[in-house]
Amino acid sequence: MNASPHFARRLARRVLAQLGLSARLCIVFTVLLAAASGGTVIVQMRLDELREQEIVQRLSAGLATHIAGNAALMRRDGLDPVAVRELFAKFMDVNPAVEVYLLDLDGRIIGHAAPPGRLRLDRVDLGPVRDFMRGRPMPVLGDDPRQPGLRKVFSAAPVRVDGRPACYVYVVLMGEEHDAIAAQGRPDHLLGLLLRSAGLVFALVLVAGLVALRMITRPLVELTAAVRGYTADGRPAGGPLAPPAAGAAAPPRDEIALLGQTFAQMTARIGEQWRALTEQDEQRRELVANISHDLRTPLTSLHGYLETLLVKADSLPAADRRRYLETALAQSRKVGRLAQELFELARLEYGVVRPDPENFSLAELAHDVLQKFELPGAARGLRLRADIAPGLPPVTADVALIERVLTNLVDNAIRHTPAGGDIELRLRHEGRQVIVRVSDSGPGIAPALRPLLFTRAAFAVASKQGGGCGGLGLVIVRRILELHGSEIRLLREVGRGAVFSFPLAAGG
Repeated sequence: MNASPHFARRLARRVLAQLGLSARLCIVFTVLLAAASGGTVIVQMRLDELREQEIVQRLSAGLATHIAGNAALMRRDGLDPVAVRELFAKFMDVNPAVEVYLLDLDGRIIGHAAPPGRLRLDRVDLGPVRDFMRGRPMPVLGDDPRQPGLRKVFSAAPVRVDGRPACYVYVVLMGEEHDAIAAQGRPDHLLGLLLRSAGLVFALVLVAGLVALRMITRPLVELTAAVRGYTADGRPAGGPLAPPAAGAAAPPRDEIALLGQTFAQMTARIGEQWRALTEQDEQRRELVANISHDLRTPLTSLHGYLETLLVKADSLPAADRRRYLETALAQSRKVGRLAQELFELARLEYGVVRPDPENFSLAELAHDVLQKFELPGAARGLRLRADIAPGLPPVTADVALIERVLTNLVDNAIRHTPAGGDIELRLRHEGRQVIVRVSDSGPGIAPALRPLLFTRAAFAVASKQGGGCGGLGLVIVRRILELHGSEIRLLREVGRGAVFSFPLAAGG
């Protein structure tokens, strides 16, 4: 017995779970509308009943007063029971729906014209009687002596003797005869009219509600189709959504439209990020391929010279042995430099390195970096000079990382500047920043490298053009400056080769 309702609920939940949102909303709306329609019919029938009671009570409100004023009820020593019964019987013959009773001041029935055995109560509650005589809003319901437990409309009035109430006339306005006719039910045409009216209202509201639900859920259905239509890289595959244009009107107030607009913006961002990741992945693959090539070349050369030294150690002249060793050492340095740059780039890109800012003198750091490259520069016949404005304030940055930036820039300049050229490191104070500028007198940056200079792709282009691993050093520089909230730029300046510039925040 108890399992059946639980099974029905589980089955209903399972069926609803297999339907779409629109179908579920339609079913729920239909069920609620049917319940509301049924409840409305019931309430309307009850209101009709109350309205009928009110009308009957208003129309017959003075009936008890008229009966109480009949002189035939009284005789010299008080009420005349025979006259009371005859008068009550006449009124009930004229209007079979009413029942007339005489009550004493305590509510006991002291006179009536009911057939024998039909009276079930010998007392009537006088509370409603007093409410009626005080003019309480109708309908006022009181006891029916023939049907205990039922409350019916009535009329009541006091019978006065010497100006004082001696008893009450109590008239039930909708008695047994009325109930017998009402129990036969409403006329068929009235009941049919009521049901047809309720059905018509139900059908009209149902159609209007389903249309409204369709209009409300259609944008959501379109949004769902658009979500399914988007590809992994954020491009719509026939979906109706498109990111809002720049400077478009204010966001819509419709929540579903706003959700669609937000989704379009989100997919646009995801698409951009996906494309950036795809591009970075392609660059990473190309970088690995080019690094493998650049590592294989010096390692092959290093292996060849070492193998030659091992095989011909006794027969090679001292000058050749020294030349072979110097060549092997140079190739070893090249491999070591490339491995170090790869290690630094990985640490920077994966967030291992975090700046530890402090105030320090950038002028002193610039002199230290140039002094470190004096011997390599002199060996290539280059002149290194510093152009530092007087009164330069300290900067706030990570000393070690900024030293790495200057080292990479100066090292690149030395390796790409022909003999007899010069390299300049200039510092200037502008507003709340110190502008760093590193330039050389070399041939400058190749046009093919300029758009990709500070990305991994520059390494691939430089490697194909025989430029070595210079591209990685600039990628490291860009990443370090990004960690400091700065940006490096390649400038065009007449009479100079490669000119790099970046700002640093001046300290307090």
